[in-house]
This record gives sequence, C-alpha cells and structure tokens, in this order.
Amino acid sequence: MVTIRNPADPERQWTGRFLVDTGAFDSLVPRPHLEAIGLKPLASENYVLADGSPIELSTTVGRIEFMGKIVGGTLVFGDADAEPLLGVTALESGGFEVDPRSQRLKRLPAVLLKGLRKAGDRRLRAHASRRHT
Repeated sequence: MVTIRNPADPERQWTGRFLVDTGAFDSLVPRPHLEAIGLKPLASENYVLADGSPIELSTTVGRIEFMGKIVGGTLVFGDADAEPLLGVTALESGGFEVDPRSQRLKRLPAVLLKGLRKAGDRRLRAHASRRHT
C-alpha cells in the first residue's frame, strides 16, 4: 500500500495499491484521488508510453509513503480509471530496488548519495589548489 499526502496539508491523504513500474520515472495517480486531497497541477511534462506513443500529462508534487519510508516526488495526473504506478524515482529516493529474481522490493543497505564529500576533503582540495597556483 502507498499513501499520497498533500505536503501543504498532510492530513489530506489517499491510500491505494500501486504497481511498481521500473520503466517509469514518476509516479502516476488517478486524477480524482489527487484532486480529492487538494493537489492541483503545477506543470505538464512530456512522457512516452510503453507502446512508444508520446503524451503530455499534468504533474504536481506530493508526499509518497510506502514500506516505512516518506519521500517527495513528482506525481502524474492519470485518467480516473488508470492503475496507480510507483515510479523508480520514488523507489530510489526511499532506498529500494527491485530484486529481478523474486520480483520484490529490496531495501538497500543505505540510500546512495554520491558526490558528497566530508568537510575535511574540501579543505584538502582548497589547500592543494592554492599550492599549485
């Protein structure tokens, strides 16, 4: 189960079953559910469907909660009868990946955050660059 919350009013929420879609970046929710919790379109984005056809859809930002994690993410306004989809961006932000053998979500030992350096590393780089100029 996944809960979508309005970040401006977290008491307004919708909970439903989502299909995990590793081929989708963003998460898709039927429009009536997003509107019921007070979320409005903020932008539109060009997407490509599984059959290769292009489509422009409205998007917003919301709080996505699943398996004990809370992440912020882009939510796509789907048709009223659309199956809710949990995209890979939410999965990765929450520290999950799909195990291809079991086809189940697997919690990673840590959320990846490449490029972050310790404060001491910056001082060493700054010191080294001053010596070579």
